[in-house]
Amino acid sequence: MRQQTTKAKKVRIPLDTISEKPLRGRPPGIRPVEIRGRADHYRFILAQVWGRLWPLLANVRTEEEVTKAFQEGANPYAQEFVPGESHLILKVLSAPKFPKRRETQVNFLADSLAGLGRITPRYSRDVCEQQRAKEARTHHIIRYEVWVECSCGYKGRSHNHACRKCGAEISFEFASMFNALS
Repeated sequence: MRQQTTKAKKVRIPLDTISEKPLRGRPPGIRPVEIRGRADHYRFILAQVWGRLWPLLANVRTEEEVTKAFQEGANPYAQEFVPGESHLILKVLSAPKFPKRRETQVNFLADSLAGLGRITPRYSRDVCEQQRAKEARTHHIIRYEVWVECSCGYKGRSHNHACRKCGAEISFEFASMFNALS
């Protein structure tokens, strides 16, 4: 018999290697969940101190004035915001669409600052809105069914907490059920 003279082909690109090419698209920055969490934290803080802080922030023009306003008006929480975020705070406060009402001002400022300047204030607000909408869409129980045996003779699942055959409603008086058993 003749011997096989061909050799197995050498694999040029193995499947289990890590690509040396950079990833396509925008490089990963801050995770949206972190932005949302920070925004909620900022909302809580700003809601507590807004009564003292807003009169000082209403007429600021420079970063130094922003820093001074936070140090005076938001005393226990000032280090969270200034001096690192003074430029961003001034930018958000001077935005043409800055709200007029107290609660919306707090929410607008908190959501805008949550991106820490790594993303624009507008995009930070968009990310917060998307994360809140995502949370609202999470799974929850829409309807639950109960197995019933009715006096009309029906045995099976209930429909809207009532017998499917005669419509007798289920009483959820658990205390009376437990009292009957004892």
